[in-house]
Amino acid sequence: QVQLVETGGGSVHGGDSLRLSCAASGSTFDDYVMAWFRQAPGKEREFVAAIRWNGGSTFYEHDVLGRFTISRDHAKNTVSLQMNSLKVEDTAVYYCAAQPPTAVLTKASIRYPYWGQGTQVTVSS
Repeated sequence: QVQLVETGGGSVHGGDSLRLSCAASGSTFDDYVMAWFRQAPGKEREFVAAIRWNGGSTFYEHDVLGRFTISRDHAKNTVSLQMNSLKVEDTAVYYCAAQPPTAVLTKASIRYPYWGQGTQVTVSS
């Protein structure tokens, strides 16, 4: 059974950085697509970034491009999201998600059957 556990959330000020981690277990994750989504209060869950477990190709939502970096560590079975230059509008619960092998990196949450419990990120001005 695939399990995903996020850590690293917190409260910061605008312009600060945070690093989220997702510990993945229950599979080898060969060629899985691992992703981060977020959900702000009163809004729908939205895609943030994705990475292919093998090869490391990445895909970002436009608003975080250049500020956020997704990466994976095979040895530790973790996926990380380095968030720099945080903005108030980045405030949300951040979720790690996993999708079994697929030909296309996708930002459609319905394509990801496995989810973590989420970690809160709060950015104040």
